[in-house]
Amino acid sequence: MTQFYNFHAKTIDGKNLSLDICKGKVVLIVNVASRCGFTPQYRGLEDLYRKYSTRGLTILGFPCNQFGSQEPGNEEEIATFCKSTYDVSFPMFAKIDVNGPKAHPIYEFLKHSAPGILGSTAIKWNFTKFLIDREGNVKNRFAPTDAPKALENEIEALL
Repeated sequence: MTQFYNFHAKTIDGKNLSLDICKGKVVLIVNVASRCGFTPQYRGLEDLYRKYSTRGLTILGFPCNQFGSQEPGNEEEIATFCKSTYDVSFPMFAKIDVNGPKAHPIYEFLKHSAPGILGSTAIKWNFTKFLIDREGNVKNRFAPTDAPKALENEIEALL
């Protein structure tokens, strides 16, 4: 599979979802965790989503427990945390691996489409972000330290 829209993922409530629902949208994909120093970025992600979703932005959150076991909960616990703590309304997915032999195919695609520093394909930590244009092209990869607000100009340019 070489096109973003060909992938499927299980939503946080257990439904299989084709990413072709993102066709024509700008997409920001983030591997998230509930017990990370970067967890407050949920607020910034939600702010972006509320500001730009009517113009065609969607944000997809993929919980991952591969970094310091900072996402230990099950899907129901994660969904409850996101809603009650940050009022997250953007689509969330079931917990996945982003590195290693069990890495989700979406993340294999993202990592190879936009390698990190020095060409590294590995995800280094929670809240690594990938920005995808309306045609399904991976345009940029952002570090966990990049606050959601810092991505606003690039998102606006794609909208």
